[in-house]
Amino acid sequence: MRWIWIDKFTRFDSGTRAVAVKCCSASEDHVHDLYPNFPIVPNSLLIESMAQTAGILVGESRQFKEKVILAKIGKASFSRVVRPGDLVEFDATVLQLNEMGASIEGVIRLLSNGFGQPESPVVAQIELMFSHIDNNIAGMKFPEHNFVFTGHFTQLLDEFRNKPEPTY
Repeated sequence: MRWIWIDKFTRFDSGTRAVAVKCCSASEDHVHDLYPNFPIVPNSLLIESMAQTAGILVGESRQFKEKVILAKIGKASFSRVVRPGDLVEFDATVLQLNEMGASIEGVIRLLSNGFGQPESPVVAQIELMFSHIDNNIAGMKFPEHNFVFTGHFTQLLDEFRNKPEPTY
């Protein structure tokens, strides 16, 4: 089973930048696991959200021909918590991209916290490195099919690309 942690893309510039959002809900069990009396979204899941946003950006830049995996978290600096009811944005920018992999700079922002726009919206700054595993792990055999970019991942991108322009 694959857990998709982003709800939708709000921006996608092929090979350079992707922005996705997630509305965090109190109905998700994990927000109550760490501190039952103070529900929060675990930082590890926020990193996963950024990795999914950035991983799709990296994969799409090479037409999803590569199996892209998260190779390293270079930095993850958090300045606030995310709670149920928060609308969170994951902004990933490509720093370097080649046949071996990619490095990404990410910013997680709180767009709204149920009370409007927060004063200090930055939740975290993250640096991630991705590997194109077929090109990097000599001698290892992987399945021919792309087990990384399943239909669920590419559906998020397709929905963004195919959304109609708003009419007012």
